Amino acid sequence: MWPGLWGWLLRSGCWNVVGVNRHKHRKGAAVTYYAGLDVSLEETAICVVDATGAIIKEVRAASEPDALDDALKRLGLPLERVGMEACSLTAWLHDGLMEFGWPALCIETRQANAAMKTMPNKTDRNDARMLAQIMRTGWFRQVHVKSRQCRLQRSLLVTRRTVLNHMRSIENVVRAITREDGIKLGTPSRKDFAARVREMAGNEPELMAMIEPLLAVLAAMIEQLARLTKQVLDVVKSEATCRQLMTSPSAVY
Repeated sequence: MWPGLWGWLLRSGCWNVVGVNRHKHRKGAAVTYYAGLDVSLEETAICVVDATGAIIKEVRAASEPDALDDALKRLGLPLERVGMEACSLTAWLHDGLMEFGWPALCIETRQANAAMKTMPNKTDRNDARMLAQIMRTGWFRQVHVKSRQCRLQRSLLVTRRTVLNHMRSIENVVRAITREDGIKLGTPSRKDFAARVREMAGNEPELMAMIEPLLAVLAAMIEQLARLTKQVLDVVKSEATCRQLMTSPSAVY
């Protein structure tokens, strides 16, 4: 369906430049409008089309909820849908636009990309045009936008996992350095790792000159990992679902 979308839009005249009297009512019914927002880090391209697919307005605004709200208000058009492709800023912008009363929604990235690949020239302006047409036709799959609290909890888990992964990387580097001198550290626990290294390689000043900075970094990371773990456990204590899962015999505490 998507590869033929570009040809269909061309044949149907959806890319006509705005003409005269585009905003007039037809047979007493108000014309509906659809907006597509192509979001980038600093600026967002906005395109608005009417029910026939004709382009009504094209503007740009900073990628901030307040700036987008101001830009959409200045258009002075009753928007049926305001759509954007899922990206790192989408949840924040979506929440802001919803608070301002706009019918914002987020669409699946792969589906949007499939449509945008049919564009002859991929630019922010053309992407916004295509998103507006997708909003008009309804050929999209809406993505659920998680709540801010849910996103914060997910970020906490990602942060803790990142620290843990880097700790493992540093430990592996220390193991590799000592192994080259025939020193086998075995499998000490994380809290005993530094003491084990100093015990096994303490008589090798050249090795320890390289290893000590790594052990100092590990000590700081162990401390911060404990802080992050406490934050995770505090969240678990207040979440009924998490507490229920922890009653499983196979749960790891």
